Amino acid sequence: MDVPRQVPESESPWKKMSKEELENQYSPSRWVVRLGAEGALKTYTEMGKQATKSAQATRTNLLNVPYGDGEGEKLDIYFPEAGSEGDSLGVSNLLQFSAIALKRKHVIVQMRRPGLEVPRSRGLCVMCKDESAFMVNPLTAQGVAVVVVAYDIAPKGSLGRMVDQVARSVAFVQKRYPCNEGIYLCGHSAGAHLAAMMLLVNWTEHGVTCNLKGFFLLSGIYDLEPLVHIFWKEPLLLTPEDAQRTSPQWLLEAAPRRPADPACHVLVIVGQYDSPEFRRQSREFYQGPHRSLAQMFSEPRTLCRGGWKASFEELQDVDHFEIVWKLTQKDYGLNQIILKTIFQDGL
Repeated sequence: MDVPRQVPESESPWKKMSKEELENQYSPSRWVVRLGAEGALKTYTEMGKQATKSAQATRTNLLNVPYGDGEGEKLDIYFPEAGSEGDSLGVSNLLQFSAIALKRKHVIVQMRRPGLEVPRSRGLCVMCKDESAFMVNPLTAQGVAVVVVAYDIAPKGSLGRMVDQVARSVAFVQKRYPCNEGIYLCGHSAGAHLAAMMLLVNWTEHGVTCNLKGFFLLSGIYDLEPLVHIFWKEPLLLTPEDAQRTSPQWLLEAAPRRPADPACHVLVIVGQYDSPEFRRQSREFYQGPHRSLAQMFSEPRTLCRGGWKASFEELQDVDHFEIVWKLTQKDYGLNQIILKTIFQDGL
């Protein structure tokens, strides 16, 4: 894929920041408003573990299903509750036919975050799929199957490898359940970046026509160029060329096709207390930067300009971590947005 043109340097607001300020902007725990950095990370990890333990104990599931030959290429599948809304087959039948089809079922594929290992002082913690089943119980209770995907974290896995692994995991789900009513991708932070990269995948190269119906992108990074200039560069082995090749903000310009279903909905969501840079990245991925008319014609097509069915939501009173751990709460506003999108699309 060709590397697209860059925005003129003078037009990128992050380029006016000092390295210290830029690192601060991309260190999410420095922006938490209630628990402090260490408290937020600890709570986030513990809630992920508890949610996963509960999901594995109370939901019918298939764990550590290989979608490839790599050691880290596994996913967990959680099936809807028997008698839940949309449960036309029943859980026992879902298991019986799990290798053939998931009829009349919506599937949400969750990319667990983050995609790399960094010191805790930077504001991120390493979580595996066994600590990331935040949304399983609330969504399976409403008839939605949830798949939690694992992939190789950096530095073991390069960005290109992670993108390929996620694409193969989605293709695997489509092949395993070809009669699904819709596949929805959800990712947070680094996971949102990987989910957004799926907008650009040529699925015929994976031997499938994916029934993608929607994307839920939570507090993501869509232009990786700022990361080249701060601490992220080392663990990701990130060069300016790599950043451009794996930045969905820019690659939309070279997208081989739009979703096969024109109704595929892309929701870009960010927390009120995410850093200004995280909020800027989400807004600009949704609608594009506010620049001159002449520059608009020379810049990549973001979601709105590219004609995608997209919407933007800034969730009030949540930070970078709360936006995810509250997914364990069935009445949480984001869960309602997700369910409304899924079941309206399924009408």
